[in-house]
Amino acid sequence: VQLQASGGGLVQAGGSLRLSCAVSAPSYAGYPVGWFRQTPVKDREFVAAISWGGGSTYYGDSVKGRFSISKDNTKDTVYLQMNNLQPEDTAVYYCAVQIYKSGSNIYPESYDYWGQGTLVTVSS
Repeated sequence: VQLQASGGGLVQAGGSLRLSCAVSAPSYAGYPVGWFRQTPVKDREFVAAISWGGGSTYYGDSVKGRFSISKDNTKDTVYLQMNNLQPEDTAVYYCAVQIYKSGSNIYPESYDYWGQGTLVTVSS
């Protein structure tokens, strides 16, 4: 199982970025995929998650209304559209997939495999 996160970069406050997470995993339905972010001074924070088969989505409180998670099953890719970015969104963003573990998808320990992370920097 491999995850490849991309799309990070430098953006001004109020701008937008779209992150991508390419998932290489057995083609079973129902794998939730989540996005988390982390800074040197904060623990890994839940950002968003999507159920692979059902399309249900979940968001952390700090990004609701600004971020949107989606998927393209033909490309095995999950996207995180981030709008109205603010300096406090600056972090390394990681995607992860939940295959064998159980538990709420808002907790990082519920995920089995992680991508390498992509850095998002928002300037004021």
